[in-house]
Amino acid sequence: MNRFQFVADHQRRFGVKRLCQVLGIARSSSCYWGKTAPARATRQAADAKLTAKIRKVHQESDRTSGVPRATAELREDGERVKLSRARPRRRLPT
Repeated sequence: MNRFQFVADHQRRFGVKRLCQVLGIARSSSCYWGKTAPARATRQAADAKLTAKIRKVHQESDRTSGVPRATAELREDGERVKLSRARPRRRLPT
């Protein structure tokens, strides 16, 4: 859980101003985090779908395809993806 989620979860009991003071964050940052939550959720869902597709391509190639080949295969299937977006943030499990 991050600090902004903590503020959102406890704001009714303690108030946003007090929680932000205690946690050392700006109230405007907390409000911005709340307003951008739907966009983050949409992006996370899209990332999960893309990750599943990348894992499928990786498995089908007997775990030999790298990022350039996986990106090319995704593009052939009609997926609009940049090479940088297809790079995994961490290693795929073996």
